[in-house]
Amino acid sequence: MEKVKCLIIGSGPAGYTAAIYAARAGLNPVLFTGPQPGGQLIITNDVENYPGYPEGRNGPEMMEDFRKQAERFDTDIRTEMIVKVDFTGPIHKVWTEAGTEIHSSTIIIATGASAKWLGIPGEHELENKGVSACAVCDGFFFRKQKVAIVGGGDTAAEESTYLAKICSEVHLLVRRDEMRASKIMQERVLNTPNITVHWNTSPVEVLGDDGVTGVKLTNNVTQETSELDITGFFVAIGHQPNTDIFKDWLNLDESGYIKATPGRSLTNIPGVFVSGDAADKIYRQAVTAAGTGCMAALDAERYLVETGL
Repeated sequence: MEKVKCLIIGSGPAGYTAAIYAARAGLNPVLFTGPQPGGQLIITNDVENYPGYPEGRNGPEMMEDFRKQAERFDTDIRTEMIVKVDFTGPIHKVWTEAGTEIHSSTIIIATGASAKWLGIPGEHELENKGVSACAVCDGFFFRKQKVAIVGGGDTAAEESTYLAKICSEVHLLVRRDEMRASKIMQERVLNTPNITVHWNTSPVEVLGDDGVTGVKLTNNVTQETSELDITGFFVAIGHQPNTDIFKDWLNLDESGYIKATPGRSLTNIPGVFVSGDAADKIYRQAVTAAGTGCMAALDAERYLVETGL
């Protein structure tokens, strides 16, 4: 059994930023990267909207920068996964996949959320080659081009109108005969001239070799197939927060996101803090995740001072 002051579960902008602040505060943080060190940015080619990188930065390279900065202040970074937690009592317990038990006075959760995918041929093969799950992140690279986006909720509606400001044509693929989006979001979509809505339409294959060249479609009513020539394919069917191991301990919303005190990183368990996309289903940006990582570390530091743990 090992004892630490501050344990961070998850990496990415939130986890690494929390580690930087916690380490500089003398909390000697231990960070477990999880199955995807660096979070979702590790599968993102170009990041051009993060401050301080005027020429942009490759996602994996940016996360390596974050990691090196955390290590510079002696963060203990480990590549194992945390598979079990016990948040009873003032000292919290976690177990690694190897079975190691660790006791920590504070826990910072930075496990993020994973985009939901369709699971169709070509989708993962062309990821970062024209396939994306974030229009705000990657839409810029498709300026004046023809793109498609699949989804029927508020996220798909919002991202399609965002893309319409950048792209020449946006084809919204709605798999039912109606959208789940709010009425005002639907009106925005339907009133945007360069958005074409394809009702009862399912993408069945993303086409292309070194980049997206089109998508194969099926009409869910007539079963007729067709092909649409595009250079960008966006999936907007939601995200799944990586919070399953906390569901017996923390208050989650109906989608599984961890509930935090508004404007803070505090959860319902004293000494347990949340940052990044595990609690954020609205913004989901690297810079906002980093900001909440900072907040969680500062909240953890204050908690330790106040409790004397």
